[in-house]
Amino acid sequence: MNENKGFSADPGRRPTGVAFLLAQLGAHAARRFGERISALGLTPPDAGLIRKVASDPGISQQALAEHLGVMPSRMVALVDDLEANEIIARRRRSEDRRNYALELTEKGRAVLAQLSRVAAEHEEALCEALSREERMQLKNLCGRIAEQQGLMPGVHPGYRMLGKRRRKQDVVPGCE
Repeated sequence: MNENKGFSADPGRRPTGVAFLLAQLGAHAARRFGERISALGLTPPDAGLIRKVASDPGISQQALAEHLGVMPSRMVALVDDLEANEIIARRRRSEDRRNYALELTEKGRAVLAQLSRVAAEHEEALCEALSREERMQLKNLCGRIAEQQGLMPGVHPGYRMLGKRRRKQDVVPGCE
């Protein structure tokens, strides 16, 4: 009897292992979240920046770029867009005028409240098939996997790809 249920060496069989299901759900969840927040005029990277600035008011662009693993030049463009939409404000630091402190504006705080509501609705819709206890169990199990894999808590690994050129070996055939 095969103890690796869901895994088959048969290349014609559909993938059903845990890693595949996590990837499938992750891609689906990311796409649906992006669709939901687009109604707010936001992208997923915007949402992460807004949340981080809200949780760490006064963070510098440099520290934000390091935390998220984003190239500094790409961070400038992301912050520029949010500043142009009056969601984030740059304030010169009195101790180092070359550095900017980032803060949410009044509009930014209202956008954060909307974003939080949409995120809660998104999670509810995504996990509708699970009981409260099952959701907590799934969250804990996924948290253990993320920790073991060395993922930064609360930071989507997609930030590390922002602004980077895709190399030919990064492209999956048929998914260009």
